[in-house]
Amino acid sequence: MGHVYLVGAGPGAADLLTVRALRLIERADVILYDALVTDEILALGPQAKKVPVGKRGGRVSMDQALINRLLVSTATKHEIVVRLKGGDPMLFGRAHEEIEACVQAGIAVSVVPGITAAFGAASALTTSLTQRGLSRSVTFVTPTVARGSQASPSWAKAVAAADTSVIYMGRGDASWIRDTLLNLGMPATLPVVLAEDVSRPSSFNVKGPLADLPDLALKVGSGPVLMMIGEVFAETEVALDLFDARPSSVEMLGSTKAG
Repeated sequence: MGHVYLVGAGPGAADLLTVRALRLIERADVILYDALVTDEILALGPQAKKVPVGKRGGRVSMDQALINRLLVSTATKHEIVVRLKGGDPMLFGRAHEEIEACVQAGIAVSVVPGITAAFGAASALTTSLTQRGLSRSVTFVTPTVARGSQASPSWAKAVAAADTSVIYMGRGDASWIRDTLLNLGMPATLPVVLAEDVSRPSSFNVKGPLADLPDLALKVGSGPVLMMIGEVFAETEVALDLFDARPSSVEMLGSTKAG
């Protein structure tokens, strides 16, 4: 039996890998990697067999149950199996399912943390997610649920209760997210930053008011996107700032919520 390592690949840049992650990639017999893992990182393990098991929202991807079985079967044939995940394995990475599959099969499993995209984005923006007197709470949420599961309002309540929020995997639901948060009483003018391709050469950030979240979502490309919400971003400088040309929808939605 081999050993399975769930390894965080970070937000994309190879030099943001931990030393432990790099050493395991260099020693791996097989690397099962997510769609968000960059070619730059995969190139660090030329000796390993590479198996894509990526999942991207709205695209054809491998079922999680199949990934679990493949992980177990690979570990019965190879000594070092790296399951390379974007960001940190323990945040929206379904790590618990893969850990459970290994444990049930009697296969040793370890986890190596990585930098989650929210921290990579905050660093690139030079904007702290917590700020004295302004933000004492941060929440990471996703409105996305597994196929066949019923959506829960808990994510929106968590966002409304926090000073700063980061929404993962939400771009495709921008209009619904905007409407849901406004209906909970969040200000229409609350600053929002959309961070695309965090830490990569193709990174792009756009900022605007919560009222214009759907428009912001149209300004970014096809790369992975974070939605970052809170007053901490009021002074954040980005490539495109829609606050510079306040759309009429801000005043319209703002006056509606005020009434």
